[in-house]
Amino acid sequence: MVIGKPVTVDEYISNFSADTRNILREIRESVKEAAPQAVEKISYGVPAFVQNGILVYFAAFKDHISFFPTTSGVAAFKKELGSYRTSKGTIWLALDKTVPKELIKKIVTFRVNENMNKVQQKSNSFLR
Repeated sequence: MVIGKPVTVDEYISNFSADTRNILREIRESVKEAAPQAVEKISYGVPAFVQNGILVYFAAFKDHISFFPTTSGVAAFKKELGSYRTSKGTIWLALDKTVPKELIKKIVTFRVNENMNKVQQKSNSFLR
């Protein structure tokens, strides 16, 4: 267990119970599989993955895990997220439910492509 603010994702995860750690690790691995070139870091005190900008954040709370794929990541998968509690940029994952690994991978892949498109658009605007 880490005293103070975690500096790494491993430190962040170590602060939770075994069950919550397992869920956090599953989410982390799902993101890594979908975005193997992304860099993980702690941002705003929680784990984040970055590739051409922020892809996603995730965080553990007393009774759920929040997965933050930004507003566009939630909106693009609204139908598939029908059984989950969501808000503008957040998906709540219950601690007693199976982690939706394939859905997380799809959302992360969407975010990778979205960030790449933004980079390409900026680059194209410089060429004009």
